[in-house]
Amino acid sequence: MLIAGIDDAGRGSILGPLVIAGIVLDEENLPKLTALRVRDSKLLSPRRREQLAPEIKKIALKCHIVKFLPVEIDDVVNFGRKLRKLNWLEACGMADVILNLRPDTVFVDASDVVAERFKAQILEKVPFNVKVVSEHKADRNYPIVSAASIIAKVERDAAIDELRKAYGDLGSGYVADKKTMNFLENWIRKHGAHPDFVRKSWKPAKELADNKFNQMKMI
Repeated sequence: MLIAGIDDAGRGSILGPLVIAGIVLDEENLPKLTALRVRDSKLLSPRRREQLAPEIKKIALKCHIVKFLPVEIDDVVNFGRKLRKLNWLEACGMADVILNLRPDTVFVDASDVVAERFKAQILEKVPFNVKVVSEHKADRNYPIVSAASIIAKVERDAAIDELRKAYGDLGSGYVADKKTMNFLENWIRKHGAHPDFVRKSWKPAKELADNKFNQMKMI
């Protein structure tokens, strides 16, 4: 029996990619993840995640990662019809992971408020029989989803590090991070528009752009 776990990282970020990661392993090897003491990636330090990621990959038969760039996210947020926006994009990403891992059973951390609806959206895109367990807080309740969350978070952190190397210290990429918001405000002041690694459909991003536009009208 092949068991998979899937989770995302960077869903709420204002910049950088949304990363979805999945791992698959033989059911008999599940205790090895428990022995590693994997946990939801948000409960671990960056250093601990970096230590665990290669150990998880040694146990897994296969890992698969899907990345959605800001432009792809903006497209569904701005133009997707009802129930075909960000949650649906994530469901498509998780379906892609399932297609690559080919598990018998997969546990996913539900992005939709209605976990069963999220499951149905995933199954729309999967042309073979697979048992999907879609639950909230699956990353805390199932070690295999915790392991996937660690892989996703490490991949997302690596993407942010690349942006940092190219553009300077832009913080964590989240709206609650003052460093990130100051970076974007300064960027707009200098360039007149957001860089292409920003999710322009996010309300705070729109507000920053609108403020710049209004200031220009007043000059």
